[in-house]
Amino acid sequence: MRLEERMAKALEKVSNDRYILALAVGQRANDLSKGAKPLLEQNTLNMKYADIAIDEIASGLLKIEGLVPKE
Repeated sequence: MRLEERMAKALEKVSNDRYILALAVGQRANDLSKGAKPLLEQNTLNMKYADIAIDEIASGLLKIEGLVPKE
């Protein structure tokens, strides 16, 4: 799946708020760089931390706490 498609799915999970998505991806990538285990079932050895974080959010494996849906 292309990056644009993965980003579109991830944006849907955060009510199309790019700021929230950027914060979530940055925090998760930081956690992964410090040794957190990826939640994805696929092989992540050749993936960048930000790509793993985007895929986790897009697939619904990573929930963002405190997110209030827009009306």
